[in-house]
Amino acid sequence: MIRFTYRSIKTLLFNRYVFVSLILTAVFIAGIFANNKVFAPDLHRLYMESMMVNDQPPVVLIHGVLGSKLRDKTTGEDLWPGSASRLLLSDYSDIAFDIDSESLMPMSNNIEAYAISEGAVGKDFYGKIVKTLGDAAGYKLAKIGEPVDTKQKNYYIFHYDWRQDNVISAGQLANFIDQIQVDYKDPNLKVDIVAHSMGGLVSRYYIRYGKQDVINDNDFDKKLTMYGGNKVRRVILLGTPNLGSVKTLNLFITGVDIGLKQIGTETIATWPSLYQLFPHPLNNWIVNGKGEPLDRDLFDVETWRRFQWSIFDPKVRDRILAKFESQQQGEKYIATLDRYFEKRLERARRFVWSLTVPLPEVHPKLTIFGGGCTLTSARIVVEEVNGESLIRMYPKEITQAVEGVDYDALLLEPGDGSVTKASLLGRNILDPSIRRHEYIHLPVKQSFFLCVRHSNLTGNLNFQDNLLNTLLSRDDFE
Repeated sequence: MIRFTYRSIKTLLFNRYVFVSLILTAVFIAGIFANNKVFAPDLHRLYMESMMVNDQPPVVLIHGVLGSKLRDKTTGEDLWPGSASRLLLSDYSDIAFDIDSESLMPMSNNIEAYAISEGAVGKDFYGKIVKTLGDAAGYKLAKIGEPVDTKQKNYYIFHYDWRQDNVISAGQLANFIDQIQVDYKDPNLKVDIVAHSMGGLVSRYYIRYGKQDVINDNDFDKKLTMYGGNKVRRVILLGTPNLGSVKTLNLFITGVDIGLKQIGTETIATWPSLYQLFPHPLNNWIVNGKGEPLDRDLFDVETWRRFQWSIFDPKVRDRILAKFESQQQGEKYIATLDRYFEKRLERARRFVWSLTVPLPEVHPKLTIFGGGCTLTSARIVVEEVNGESLIRMYPKEITQAVEGVDYDALLLEPGDGSVTKASLLGRNILDPSIRRHEYIHLPVKQSFFLCVRHSNLTGNLNFQDNLLNTLLSRDDFE
């Protein structure tokens, strides 16, 4: 006969409780995986019927900054991103632009963009989105200047040198789309644009001004031709900094860590495109320790001199001098770089304003995708320490906190890690209940938000699902 003591009964009940808890936990976890499996979009199943629908406009895929491969025209050597060892060990100073000291224009230094970066060292850039267009929707890759089968769905990849002025890239995009019309033998053909990050700014400039360089003066609002606006049907922007990026400003000041090295700010400062990613003047991008806005002009070179940012940092100037055989050569180059920097700032000022002037009554409207779950740099704080103005980019850097100021909320806003939600939507204020500034005109038709970082947006399955639905839909889009 089995005897049950109080202790044995208690132990039995406890073990039973543990067993039941483990079973319930296992069921719960299995349910999570099952639900994930059920709710993950099956793109093939969702769009298999549309595979046979071919009367779709061609799609033009446009990458963002760092998004195309660069190579030496003569040797064919891949310079960006290059091999795994190059990504690990290079400072990429060899892809800095040389500068003409007379015209202050960047020179090509025999480098060209030749392909889109699908991926590198195991990280996907644009490979998944390209695969999705083909595998799930039946688009075929076409190339400009070659015979095209107009009875099937086609997509084109516009790759460009992401270092160059975005106005130049927009002109090249205009020629690219013009050639597609020629290849289709249809001067009235319209294309669908899918643009990531800075590619969205290139697209928006193209829509407004086409091949014109309107930012050599301040009369760009009088030069609005809608050249590209007449040649596009749908415009889909993904992670585009429509009001600029404070994160880009931070990296422009400090340099970009890559592998075991860093792309120095003296290299970045030679790339015209990055100046054009700076926060729009209507942004509240710099504040004091109390959170009060400061009246500082980011596009005035004196602001950079005062704070000793970028090439005006004494350590950076010493680093530049060390690259030359003589002090005189180094100082001559620095003088040229200083004047170049000032010119690029002024062009960037005009560029960002050129994208926010009013549009005519008829214009393409934008479908916008972006991230809204990652805290993203939105402002810089200036602290006064021993009579010196010091900038703080992140909350942990604050040394003289003012009681009642939430520095996390002040410095960081929801976004994708590079672009804030507010910038994505072309809003100078995050609060959607407050109207967009009267001088900011961004024609948004609809917007979608994902919990994905900037570099992973194109590979996100939910984005790809909504992208295909937007491209293929015949309802209320025309």
